[in-house]
Amino acid sequence: MPVISSSLSFYDRLGAWKARWGIGRMSYLVPPGLYAIGTPGSSDPVAVTANYKMSYDLVRQALTGRNIWLLVLETHGINVWCAAGKGTFGTGELVRRVEACSLARVVTHRTLLLPLLGASGVKALEVRQRTGFTARFTTIRIADLPAYLDNGQQAIPSMGELTFTLHERLVLVPIELVSALKVSLPILAALFLLGGIRFGYAEPAAFLPIVAWLGAVLAGTVVTPLLLPWLPTSSFTVKGAYVGLLWSLLLYFLAATGSLLQTAALFLILSAVSAFFALNFTGSTPFTSRSGVKKEMRLSLPLMAGAVIVGVVLWTVGLFGPLH
Repeated sequence: MPVISSSLSFYDRLGAWKARWGIGRMSYLVPPGLYAIGTPGSSDPVAVTANYKMSYDLVRQALTGRNIWLLVLETHGINVWCAAGKGTFGTGELVRRVEACSLARVVTHRTLLLPLLGASGVKALEVRQRTGFTARFTTIRIADLPAYLDNGQQAIPSMGELTFTLHERLVLVPIELVSALKVSLPILAALFLLGGIRFGYAEPAAFLPIVAWLGAVLAGTVVTPLLLPWLPTSSFTVKGAYVGLLWSLLLYFLAATGSLLQTAALFLILSAVSAFFALNFTGSTPFTSRSGVKKEMRLSLPLMAGAVIVGVVLWTVGLFGPLH
């Protein structure tokens, strides 16, 4: 039985930082199975988590100084909440892992402590029928798990309250930003070529479209998430469009935006780009539903696409028209 430390090394922290920035993110995992923290015996608790290494590391760190079993499910490197939605942190995998580890012969009790955010993927009644183990859902935050254990495995109301603080939003920004920049690379290359052809590569005006696009990306992936509670409406699309519009206004007053057509294109494209990346952030938030996101996508994606198409046509016509 592997015995694991509850202390995180420099390389553990470095790996988490890299994963936050999307570096090796999809391979940041540990082998599934049963692990021992401390020197657990047959009567000690069994906590369950995903094999996303950041989740695994946070759980073992929170359980410092305790004797406990850690059952790690195969979620293919996806965190508990997302894996529950996808079905990998689910009933079937939990049953398979309990059986594969012969857990019934390791512990004398029949209780599994699962994270509350994994509840959508696990049918507790079916788990009990198939394994004899009771799936008990504990807390939302890993940091509350020690207090839950010390409270006789009873949760208090605050342990089930979902938060999305400024810090919690901030730690999600890097991977959203990196993903957006990867998508933007061919677009930035095209803008550079078009601007250089029109104005010459040594002219500042050639770089204005690049600055405009990057600003819209930052508006949708950084500014919108950080200002999320204070932006108007509950629609992520509208929130992102609002910030994109503010960026367009700022750019309009700070830089010469060319003809009237180019100015109109500026407002259409940048607002739509910011809205798109803000809408993409819904997958990182705790207060959106799959049905709600699908509905917003159906309504907003055609509008954003239309705004970009019209904006590109206006910008191209204005770009290759007479110089102003």
